[in-house]
Amino acid sequence: QVQLVESGGGLVQPGGSLRLSCAASGSSFSSWARGWYRQAPGKERELVATITRGGSTNYADSVKGRFTISRDNAKNTVYLQMNSLKPEDTAVYYCNEGAYWGKGTLVTVSS
Repeated sequence: QVQLVESGGGLVQPGGSLRLSCAASGSSFSSWARGWYRQAPGKERELVATITRGGSTNYADSVKGRFTISRDNAKNTVYLQMNSLKPEDTAVYYCNEGAYWGKGTLVTVSS
């Protein structure tokens, strides 16, 4: 059983930064790609970024150049560095690995 736990969300002003973390247990991280998704109020869940076991990354167009996904294999943790945050980035951010999802962490961008 894989458990994914997100952390690092919070309230930040426009233009600010946050770093989200996704720690996994029960997972062989080296075998699976892991990703970040988000869901804003009244909207469907959407892909933010993914990172494969080979280190290849993929980003939604809306976050390219502002967000960076990375991983620490020793800690079995994936990070999402979010810079130049905008109000439209406000959402619950979820970590995903295969069929497994974390419970999410809320990011609010507001002045």
